[in-house]
Amino acid sequence: MEEKIKSLQERLNRYNYEYHVLDAPTIPDSEYDRLLHELIELEEEHPEFRTGTSPTVRVGGAVLDRFEKVAHDTPMLSLGNGFNEEELRAFDKRVRDNVGEVEYVCELKIDGLAVSLKYVDGVFVQGATRGDGTIGEDITSNLRTIKAVPLTLGVPMSFEARGEAYMPKHSFQRLNAAREERGEALFQNPRNAAAGSLRQLDPKLAAQRHLSIFLYSVNDLAQIDASTQSEALDILDDLGFKTNKERRLARSIEEVIEYVEYWTNHRADLDYDIDGIVIKVNDLETQEQLGYTVKSPRWAIAYKFPAEEVVTEIEDIELTVGRTGAITPTAILTPVKVAGTTVARASLHNHELIEERDIRINDKVVIRKAGDIIPEVVRVIMEERTDQEVYKAPTNCPGCGHETVKLEEEVAIRCINLACPAQLVEGIIHFVSRGAMNIDGLGEKVVAQLYEAGLIKDVSDLYNLKYDDLIELERMGDKKATNLLNAIEASKDNDLSKLLFGLGIRFLGAKASRLIAEEFKDIDTIISKEEEDFIQIPEIGEKIAKSIVTYTHNQDFQELIGKLKAYGLNLTEAVTVPQSTAFEGMTFVLTGKLSQLTRNEAKGMVEKAGGKVTGSVSKNTDVVVAGVDAGSKLEKARALDVTIWDENEFIEKMEQ
Repeated sequence: MEEKIKSLQERLNRYNYEYHVLDAPTIPDSEYDRLLHELIELEEEHPEFRTGTSPTVRVGGAVLDRFEKVAHDTPMLSLGNGFNEEELRAFDKRVRDNVGEVEYVCELKIDGLAVSLKYVDGVFVQGATRGDGTIGEDITSNLRTIKAVPLTLGVPMSFEARGEAYMPKHSFQRLNAAREERGEALFQNPRNAAAGSLRQLDPKLAAQRHLSIFLYSVNDLAQIDASTQSEALDILDDLGFKTNKERRLARSIEEVIEYVEYWTNHRADLDYDIDGIVIKVNDLETQEQLGYTVKSPRWAIAYKFPAEEVVTEIEDIELTVGRTGAITPTAILTPVKVAGTTVARASLHNHELIEERDIRINDKVVIRKAGDIIPEVVRVIMEERTDQEVYKAPTNCPGCGHETVKLEEEVAIRCINLACPAQLVEGIIHFVSRGAMNIDGLGEKVVAQLYEAGLIKDVSDLYNLKYDDLIELERMGDKKATNLLNAIEASKDNDLSKLLFGLGIRFLGAKASRLIAEEFKDIDTIISKEEEDFIQIPEIGEKIAKSIVTYTHNQDFQELIGKLKAYGLNLTEAVTVPQSTAFEGMTFVLTGKLSQLTRNEAKGMVEKAGGKVTGSVSKNTDVVVAGVDAGSKLEKARALDVTIWDENEFIEKMEQ
């Protein structure tokens, strides 16, 4: 029994990490809930095998290193779960046996990301994820982009508000439609989209996702002078917070069950996802009397909706090619109704999943909607299988016939033919975008128009366009054609880093492109290098190194570079000389809150002085600049005996 419990603990901790840290769950919520329920029962029977790291006494997951760690004023606990009417009645009996008759408040359980909002004297000063319940990730900048988050309150109150950030269904649909047009991977459901958005390092990207939030509590209820949960929510409304208006008071467990049954049948009517109902004892004094377990309050329970699953047949597996060349399989199904809509297609995510679940054409399968949005294949009904052939992953691109590749440590199979029609138009749109070659006037519609007219087949053809070709196009007058040709000509002078980024090499963003271009100076040198040469560049990891070598050593890539060279494009990088070399080659880490400078201003000062800023402390760090509330990075700097400056000393040194 000890081995079984230990195995369950390890599995569930791994699933926790995938869900809470990576935002990439590998099992359905219903399966996780079933396994957790099993572990709870086994540990209750054998408490001697319960450990301090068991998922039954642990909330959330570890914090990602790329975010500053922040401590919650009071722990953000999770809730115990109930999965059926009997478990709700058992919860009610436990409550009444302890405190007598009670009133409950029922709230919709929003399927999003739990966050805390910290206010000091009525001003929003910090936002964080749940993290492990005690320490979360500082996502203040991203939470500020949510318009439902008040930046100031009408009264100078200090507390932490708790809530659920989420993505409305209409925002999710727009986001995935835009990603599909760009050839990018689609989000599986609004919950993952919301979590991924709040973990963007660039707040501008989070702002574009149109998230929202529902607040459901504060850490110190005495601050808001409420005696019940329902009063507390009303006060949050008055303070300018957004709470969910579908909450209801229930004077008995019968009324709770009626509320649960109603929303089980009507949740599809909402513009946001819910995955259950939260039931809380309404009276706050009674809550305190009931108290807490190590993991969750005894005065609340979360009822989890069962996932609707149906059986259908896979008629075919269709392949699509995205902008980056990723070949994505989709199951074509015998149409069937799931969660209120007819489903004829389901995501298979990647070819490794097909192999792992042994999915074949003509199989009978169980499907469901992940997050009630995207249909997915859950499992094959093996007893229905007859003589179906094993499905084989494509060795050639369905768009161009080019041989496919599979990079190590990546599940996607890709086409790296830069002339692949299936990814060409999206690739050209990226090439001409502002962050890359910045060719003004070449928007998506014009690029598509040029491609359909047969005037461009790859990015090099842009530099062979003639006035006579353009003037014949619809809605292309003299001025527009002339300006476009001038913009194309001007782009030839761009630095190599812009070109590298524009070529759309997998994993190679704008910053990595600049680092590589500055290191090797010209394209021929880059093409001649091997993986180990790129890994030597600070901040260039093995994944980027493997990807760029795969692309640059490809014959099609080299032929494209030859064409661009013939058209006179600049294939070298201009080296920017620092204004000062006082800190030439030194590595700085910024941590904590700076009061006189922004992070970008401080970083700019370092770079102008010849140094560089990195995100983590190591033995190679020369100086750590510690602002207010500096945390683990400051502790690590002390342990490694790294030089530490406060903000005033940093400014003084830079001015000198």
